[in-house]
Parts: sequence; C-alpha cells; structure tokens
Amino acid sequence: MTGKVKVIIENNQKEVKIPTGMRMLVRRCCNAVLNMEEFEGMAEVSVTFVNLEEIRELNLRYRGIDAPTDVLSFPLGEDGEYDVNLDTGACMLGDVVICMQKAVEQAKLYDHSLQREVGFLTAHSMLHLLGYDHEQDDEEAELMREKERQVMEVLGLPRLPQFGAQ
Repeated sequence: MTGKVKVIIENNQKEVKIPTGMRMLVRRCCNAVLNMEEFEGMAEVSVTFVNLEEIRELNLRYRGIDAPTDVLSFPLGEDGEYDVNLDTGACMLGDVVICMQKAVEQAKLYDHSLQREVGFLTAHSMLHLLGYDHEQDDEEAELMREKERQVMEVLGLPRLPQFGAQ
C-alpha cells in the first residue's frame, strides 16, 4: 500500500436503501485505485449518494446537461497538484457524486449486483479525480476502461464475459 485515503461518505437520498457493506466497498474501491496508480501520501475523497433530481441539477449546473446521470466527479487537483488539508496533510482529491437510482437501474441493465455497479462508478470517478478524461481522447478512454477492469478484479467484482460496456 502506497498511501492512506480518508473517504467521507454521505447519503443525501432516501429512494434507495444503502446495503450493508456498501460504504466499506466504496472505501476499498478508492484505496484500490490509489494503490494501482501508486499514489503517494495521504488523500481525502468525498463520496455522496444522491437521487435523480439532485444529480440532474448538478449535471445542469456544472455540465450544462439537463438530464440525470449516474455519477459526477469534481476534481480539486490539476496535473497531479492538489490542495492539502492543513490539519491532516492529506491531498484533497475531490468529490464523487453517485446517483443511487441510476446505479440500481444500470445494475439491472447490465445484470450485475448493485455493489459491482457502485464499485465501478466509484473507480471511474476516482480515475477522473486523478486526471483521466475519457471524453476528450479515445486512447485515454481505453486506458480508463482497462484500469476500471483491473480495479473491479482486485475487488472481486469482475465483469461477466457475456456483457460489454462495464
């Protein structure tokens, strides 16, 4: 293990009951991404579970898209430079916002568990917080997919072979 991450998790929605162990999974996922990326030192990440309406509002405000989405990432760093929490010395990586209703919908669509879906969304967002961007570059999109696949395998949540995207 290269560093230590503090994951602050909030549940701002009531539509989906957060299963036992989900918070631990999110923490494990954040750790797995940082270990894979050989992130040195301490880090802080905020993860918030929201409903369709809140994620739609955030998507509109920050991306100009008036529709709900599954996950949003709000990186606090750029080019490997991060603000530092003066109390702890930890690098503040940013915020992850996961729409639990979309996660449930996509878990059904891809025929896998809610845990795998939330793990995937967390890994995807953590990579964004570390500077990866699949929307600008096909090569980087492919690299992100491979890293997401590796993290899911480390967590024991690999994609079933008959399914594509995730």
